[in-house]
Amino acid sequence: MNDRGNDYVPVLVVGGSLVGLSASVFLGRLGIEHRVVERHSATSAHPRGRGNNMRTMELFRTAGLEPQIRQAAATLSKNHGILQVDTLHSGNRRWLSARLTGRPPEDGVCSTVRCACSQNDLEPVLLQGARSLGGDVRFSTELLSFTQDDNGVNAIVQARDSGETHTVRADYLLAADGPRSPVRQRLGIEHSGSGDLFHNVSVTFRSKLLREVAGDEHFVVCYVTEPSGDGVLLPVDNEEQWVFHVPWFPERGQTLEHFTDNRITEHIRAAVGVRDLDVEVTGKAPWHAADRVANSYRTGRVFLMGDAVHEMPPTGAFGSNTGIQDAHNLAWKIAAVLRGWADPKLLDSYEAERRPVAQATSARATQQAAREQHPGYTARTTTSDTADLMTVALGYRYASAAVVGAKAEEPVIPDELSLCADPGTRAPHLSVTRRGVTLSTIDLYERSFVLLGGHAGWRTAGEKVAARLDVPLDSYTIGEGAEFDLDTGDGPEWSSVHGTTAEGAVLVRPDGFVAWRAEGEPKDKEKELAEVLLQILGR
Repeated sequence: MNDRGNDYVPVLVVGGSLVGLSASVFLGRLGIEHRVVERHSATSAHPRGRGNNMRTMELFRTAGLEPQIRQAAATLSKNHGILQVDTLHSGNRRWLSARLTGRPPEDGVCSTVRCACSQNDLEPVLLQGARSLGGDVRFSTELLSFTQDDNGVNAIVQARDSGETHTVRADYLLAADGPRSPVRQRLGIEHSGSGDLFHNVSVTFRSKLLREVAGDEHFVVCYVTEPSGDGVLLPVDNEEQWVFHVPWFPERGQTLEHFTDNRITEHIRAAVGVRDLDVEVTGKAPWHAADRVANSYRTGRVFLMGDAVHEMPPTGAFGSNTGIQDAHNLAWKIAAVLRGWADPKLLDSYEAERRPVAQATSARATQQAAREQHPGYTARTTTSDTADLMTVALGYRYASAAVVGAKAEEPVIPDELSLCADPGTRAPHLSVTRRGVTLSTIDLYERSFVLLGGHAGWRTAGEKVAARLDVPLDSYTIGEGAEFDLDTGDGPEWSSVHGTTAEGAVLVRPDGFVAWRAEGEPKDKEKELAEVLLQILGR
């Protein structure tokens, strides 16, 4: 038995930014009591990390937060694409990517679309969602130290306002405490990768005239190549609030003191191409683009997520998305173990699945920085990776003990997107009608395993196995017609979309990844399904 003590919580999350708050939402949706401690006094005030890809938006959609996020992102809803210019006012200009957000799902691949929602706008939505689900989120609270044993973690936390400290006992500690993660450092976990790639000073500023210069080009990002004003320009409110990333070269002896308000103002004026542009600097903060992935994602009962285990350049907007998807991958596994329907061995699959994804994604983001000629970055090497950004966002695959039949020899990220229910890949999106309501199959995957089969025999087998093993498993018949639980209507055949036959079935994990696929009808469906679930859950 766990010696819980007076202040016990099953899961303690360290770090209350995008990844920590997302973990809180996902744990809350699964009914897992938890606490989040964040050393800062509030959510982020700096507009950054705005690119939420299709996969991340699918997770927020399933969690019920998509409408609120779309509303928070309304200001930038008409902004699309990456523009490259000599200066914003004159000279050469070209679209590196003409459209990044608001795009209809290509060929029915996704249940939703990308969303440009800056971190300062997204975090309050996540915070409200987390707290509405019972998440105990405490700001101005810092983790000072921790120890662990076979049964749990003892964490000493401090209220920064009062200085008071106390011990929290938790079954598991999840650290989303940033790229300089104190938790990772205390665990002695090192990194692999290319290291620092380039450095910037991110500047927030006001300018009323800049909107007139930008005109009708409502970009998400604008790269400026003018040597005296090179950098990256981003709109915040499409009116007078902006961000500019100024290249910073500490290797040349530049310090942060070098970036005075006057110097920054002249740099922005050169970038825009208007010598008397009104510029009011309102804030500045350094940031570093790097290619690093931690050598381990876990030590005992302590797990790392987000920037604590991977850093990658902003090109492709993969950093925060990868971290949010870390949290989603881990949340259902923690819940399964705490609820007793999975053995703790299931947690080994977190690193086995997410670390290769981070390595492949960081490499692709680094390549994208070279392709886009990101200001301040001189590529050291080039690669021949061909996967487009959508393939990187949606097409990655897992090969772990939590997948039966995964193709371990296949690359983590394929050259081309193919989502046809191969074990270890994100399950396909298919529009269906259930009880008169149209939804995506993606919407079904959250709190339980889901079994899709073409006839009632599979549903019966699933119901019996769920009862016998005490595992949450929802079983549906799927096909064209009102007699099926999920009616595909005049859409494509479910079996062809899922790479099986009308007699086969597909088992999908709570995180929406295919756990197993039967391409035909086995002699004993119940026996085979039970064996698969026991293997996946480590029982």
